[in-house]
Amino acid sequence: MLLGGFTLLRESEEIILPMSAQRLVAVLALRERPLSRAYLAGLLWPDYSAERSLAGLRTALWRANHSCASVVATSGMRLSLCSEVQVDVRALTALGRAAADPAAKGVVAELAGMSWFELSLDLLPDWYDEWLVDEREGVRQLRLHALEDLTDELSLRGRHTEAIQAALAAVRIEPLRETAHATLIRAHLAEGNRSEAQRQFYRCRDILAAELAVEPSESTRRLISTPPVPSRSTLVG
Repeated sequence: MLLGGFTLLRESEEIILPMSAQRLVAVLALRERPLSRAYLAGLLWPDYSAERSLAGLRTALWRANHSCASVVATSGMRLSLCSEVQVDVRALTALGRAAADPAAKGVVAELAGMSWFELSLDLLPDWYDEWLVDEREGVRQLRLHALEDLTDELSLRGRHTEAIQAALAAVRIEPLRETAHATLIRAHLAEGNRSEAQRQFYRCRDILAAELAVEPSESTRRLISTPPVPSRSTLVG
């Protein structure tokens, strides 16, 4: 697991790896292809000489594969994560790809069994490696889209409490993201709470005005201007 922090589990047992081995495993988990030893050494030990960085890589590889069952596979001069190792970020990537496919119905809420709470966790939040900057931003965007898609699907399934929690998580991650606010507004409307939807719209409007000096888009304004659907008790037969 990389979301929320580095954790390596064998069944229910946590395997503790030295930091150098953790960093090696994390890079291989985030890159879904074999990587050359020279590239990994330069990425993980950028301030070392080539000889010293390759020595550091050899030590990290030995520690990763001798602390537990093999985690890193070798193929000539390339390394990759062993195929049986499951990675939460890869599940998130697969979820994002499936959600973007119009033909993939019902997959967002079920794929990989990821919950709104798991999707709200940051990538390795306590690490400050330079190579993580782009990776972290990519995962952040995936999480936001996944949370918004998950909210809409949970609402359609009538799982309103979970839908609202997922949307709230997206708003917490990026308070200036208008689509996250719009998703939360839709979740409130799906549950039948127009007052909550209006309250969230005003929050969105105030945040955007204060921070960006802009108004909500027409599509967001339209969400709360749409008349409510009459209840069955008010319909005349």
